[in-house]
Amino acid sequence: MTEKKPSEIMVSQQGGVVRNVINQLKLIFRLMGDKRVSVLAKAIPLGAFAYLLFPADLAPNIALPVIGVLDDAAILWLGSYVFTELCPPEVVAEHMKALSANINPDAAQDDVVDAETTEVNDKQP
Repeated sequence: MTEKKPSEIMVSQQGGVVRNVINQLKLIFRLMGDKRVSVLAKAIPLGAFAYLLFPADLAPNIALPVIGVLDDAAILWLGSYVFTELCPPEVVAEHMKALSANINPDAAQDDVVDAETTEVNDKQP
């Protein structure tokens, strides 16, 4: 089995926190739709989202206002992190490459040919 390195599957730090969160969400949605990812792994982000909607809470917002919000954010972050780690690394890398090509068009230059052009004038003097 291939050894995973965390740096291979992390969302690149381009454009700030909001863009990174959006990219992580896009990655999760792409992986959720991929048939190569285990159904059990797909249950993790669904469970994290269900915890967010569930009325019972580990740390209620009324009793502990700051900690109540932080535990929801921590569960969502942990769910997305564990889900990404459990997905096959080559599948994650494939989706990350596609996402980075959408963000940075310069990253997707595999199909670009560097060449020079010459103008041809059909009319003879």
